[in-house]
This record gives sequence, structure tokens and C-alpha cells, in this order.
Amino acid sequence: MKFSELKKKRWFRILGSTYILIIVLFIVWMIFFDTNSYFIHKELNDEIEALEENKEFYQKEIGKDKEFLDKMKDSNEIEKFAREKYFLKKEGEDIFIIEHEDSLK
Repeated sequence: MKFSELKKKRWFRILGSTYILIIVLFIVWMIFFDTNSYFIHKELNDEIEALEENKEFYQKEIGKDKEFLDKMKDSNEIEKFAREKYFLKKEGEDIFIIEHEDSLK
């Protein structure tokens, strides 16, 4: 098929139009090559979602820590925590740690 015959085809005239070629090149440039391309925006959106999930997690942890600190304002709670967590004792007091068989490794 010769080029002159190809130029007479309707689809070639439409796709060969200068405006259509410029629009197609512009779209391809914006999707793949531009610094603000679709793929870069997708990566950034995924990163934003991950950071928002981290933010929610840390806000929950902050809430738990605030509850713990409020609970620790009471001297009886501090004593209870120290005895359970660090096995502290008062002077002249004996502590017996009882471990069940199923709790041993």
C-alpha cells in the first residue's frame, strides 16, 4: 500500500491531524514522563495512606499511655505496679513467686 493511498483513508486523516497528535503526545507525556505523572501521584497517595495508618496507631498508643499515667497518679497503683512488674518489696517483707507448670517454658 502506497503512502498516497494511506493518506486518503479516513482513520489516517483523523489520527494524522496535528491537533490529535499534539493531544496524544501531551497525554502520554503527562502520564509517563512528567514530574507530576500519574505513577508518582499513585506512589505518593500510597505513602500518605500508610502514614495515616501509622498516625492512627500512634494516637491509640498515646491514649493508652495517658490512661496508664492517670492510673499511676495514685500511690497504691504505683505500689501495685512495682510489685507486679519489678517484684519490689517493702523492708522486712518476703515475696514468694509461684509459677504454674503450664506457665513455664
